[in-house]
Amino acid sequence: MALTVQIKKRLEGFRLEVDFTARDGEPLALLGASGCGKSMTLQCVAGIRRPDWGRIELDGEVLFDSGRHIDLPPQRRRVGYLFQQYALFPNMTVEQNIAVCLGRAEESRRRERTAELVRMLRLEGLEGRRPRQLSGGQQQRAALARILASEPRAILLDEPFSALDSHLKWQLEADLADVLARFPGPVVWVSHDRGEVCRNCRQVCVLDSGRSAPASTVRELMECPRTVSAARLSGCENYVPIRPGPEPDLVSVPDWHLTLRCAGPWREGAAVLGIRACHVRPAAAGEVNAFPCETVRVTEDVSAVLADLRIPGSEGPLLRMELDREAWAALPDRGRLWVSVPPERLLLLAP
Repeated sequence: MALTVQIKKRLEGFRLEVDFTARDGEPLALLGASGCGKSMTLQCVAGIRRPDWGRIELDGEVLFDSGRHIDLPPQRRRVGYLFQQYALFPNMTVEQNIAVCLGRAEESRRRERTAELVRMLRLEGLEGRRPRQLSGGQQQRAALARILASEPRAILLDEPFSALDSHLKWQLEADLADVLARFPGPVVWVSHDRGEVCRNCRQVCVLDSGRSAPASTVRELMECPRTVSAARLSGCENYVPIRPGPEPDLVSVPDWHLTLRCAGPWREGAAVLGIRACHVRPAAAGEVNAFPCETVRVTEDVSAVLADLRIPGSEGPLLRMELDREAWAALPDRGRLWVSVPPERLLLLAP
């Protein structure tokens, strides 16, 4: 089973252009900054909003086709949508919220299926409570039970943990992962949190100002992003303009007055060098890609030290380095030091 989305929609300030396919057994993340069109994409898939152009197909059935004037209403699409605020019916109990999605099933079947979902989502004892009497995590589980009661062919998750306190997220994330592992259809997970995506999704599609990049594996995004926007979403901290060096595997960094060696040849379309802070390491003069720096600012995190470094004589951007506390404390001179970046860790990025 697959969910294929190819749509365009004009929004205020930008144009949404999305193209991806989510398959069963491979949760796909839509990853992007706030306001880039992630939630709007889900609303178009669910039938809440209408694209200006395109096609949406689920398990061989066309849900939307602008050319053929097909636009199925939400109730016929059988797409489960978990909203950020869960959207439970406020005047119904947990049990009623679940049962209402069972349609015209016989009463005995409604009771049996409702009880089954209550057990699956660990809602025992909460059946008679209304949403306002539930914690955020309990509301989320009730909303998931209601979605599963409708027997959806696909599930859409819109920032599923954004309304929860951080200390609740870990257990709820594990609960959600268990539910999705048993779900047979495609799952699309909207998020701006790369850690959440890494833990829960196999495929990722990056949205930047409404435009989607080709889907890739999460590992590919984290290890070799191809654009600045993808690199930012993957957690890369350092960026500086570059141009081709004197040899195929060398890049020139004019702002830093450096020439650095890469693991491979120049990438066509590259214009920016990306370096993760965790890949900047203390080095000795003469090592590959080693250069001197001066420490400008030091910030202590929970388990690491973040040092902002300036390359002497350079007016370019500062270089951020991340070291664990012990490694930082062991440096003989923390004000002036040599650092290096392994060639295979240099990211040649398109703007």
